Amino acid sequence: MKFQKLDLLTLLISLFLLSSCKNSGDIGLELSPTESIRGELLDTTTVLSATQIDDPASTYNMARYPLGELKDEIFGSTNADVVMSVAAPGSGFTFGKNTQIDSAVLVLPYTSGTGVERYYGDTASVLNITVKQLNSNLLDQKTFLSNATYPADDVLANVNKAVQPNTRVKITNIVTGKPDTIFSANPQLRIKLSTAMIQDKILKLDSATLANDKRFKAAFKGLKVQATTTSAKGAVVFLDMTTADGASMEIYFRKQSASTTTAIDTVVSKFPVVTSATSANTNYVAASVKHNYADAVNENIASKTQTQVTYLQAGGLRNKISFPYLTQLKEKIGGSLIVSKAQLVVELSNPTDTIPFKAPLRLALYRYDLASQRQLLPDGNPGSSTNPTGDPRPLPNTFGGFYDKAKNTYTFEVTNYIQDLIDGKTVDYGTFLAATPFTEFNLFPYPTSVSRARLGSFHNTDNKRIRLNIYYIKSNP
Repeated sequence: MKFQKLDLLTLLISLFLLSSCKNSGDIGLELSPTESIRGELLDTTTVLSATQIDDPASTYNMARYPLGELKDEIFGSTNADVVMSVAAPGSGFTFGKNTQIDSAVLVLPYTSGTGVERYYGDTASVLNITVKQLNSNLLDQKTFLSNATYPADDVLANVNKAVQPNTRVKITNIVTGKPDTIFSANPQLRIKLSTAMIQDKILKLDSATLANDKRFKAAFKGLKVQATTTSAKGAVVFLDMTTADGASMEIYFRKQSASTTTAIDTVVSKFPVVTSATSANTNYVAASVKHNYADAVNENIASKTQTQVTYLQAGGLRNKISFPYLTQLKEKIGGSLIVSKAQLVVELSNPTDTIPFKAPLRLALYRYDLASQRQLLPDGNPGSSTNPTGDPRPLPNTFGGFYDKAKNTYTFEVTNYIQDLIDGKTVDYGTFLAATPFTEFNLFPYPTSVSRARLGSFHNTDNKRIRLNIYYIKSNP
């Protein structure tokens, strides 16, 4: 990009977290050799950052659900459980006469799709999965916050499962009156449940309860799935609980054939778990995520002074950043100015500490309004025919925030936000960085990802930091 001096002085400002810089070649936006711009570094503006525990968020109707345990020597531990209501198979369902249960399986498909996070952590980990019956009906819950606790007692399963989110599984397809078939299914967790418990809790229910979804949920209150690990690092997998004909409790049983009084048929009935707007029954699925942060993280959160690093974790930790002297820029320059380009560059403190806990592929950047409600920055909210309340200034898909693996940085285009702050059109009630899934920009800390990162901060001695690069044009007084 070139700027000409038509009675205007073109300046380049790079705002580093340190209050001085001797090497101007390390300052500002990257330019090609033909884009030479004369500039001046001002040190009147500082970028501050601090680690905060993020707010709990609703986990109802999420895109995917976390299950597992992480053991992170830098951040601490994370445990993610899933709770779910189970629907009756359909109106008028009955097991029939002389029924004998062969087996029962809880089916939990992994998430799928381009760029969608299927797991986080070490795929060599083995998860010890426990399935319990909930003590209360999820239909009676009013909120499903990520820090909620869901009591459960009776154990229906306790199994060890390898983390295999990319491996298809072979399943026997029950065909009534014909030979069974084998088919290859999408990657999924298949957890065998206690036949005796299913016999006692479901098969003994009367036909009126089995045929009515609300009565069935009151009798069989739902399931809680927990996972721990003895592996060194652990892993969290992500489950698809929204796809039709996906998550379910499958009960395989033998009953008297409808065509003869002597033959026995082997059949399977699916008790859906999936949450779907098109489903005739209302199912609830929620996540419960607990963090036990390491001492260094807790000390960083409690610190009242600037530290060398800050911590981010999706669904757990965010960074509050601020520009306390930005409004003094006009006074320093000595006139009005137009921000031609502004970028917020966020650098990892130590990229090597992410193995196997990879750096987030995307960060979110948002602000508070006067009422401390989360709002998009104008640069991340371009107006369009489908978004008439958006800002008309930015171009679509230019906001950024994606991880640059070569540079170990994230870059946001914040030209209009910085201009509004300088002009006093917007007050900085709080600006925040958070980790978000690659496939979606979350304003709220939904636990659809648990990725984490350490960022360079104000006093980072290794020159890994958050910096604000600004091009501006000074207008005549």
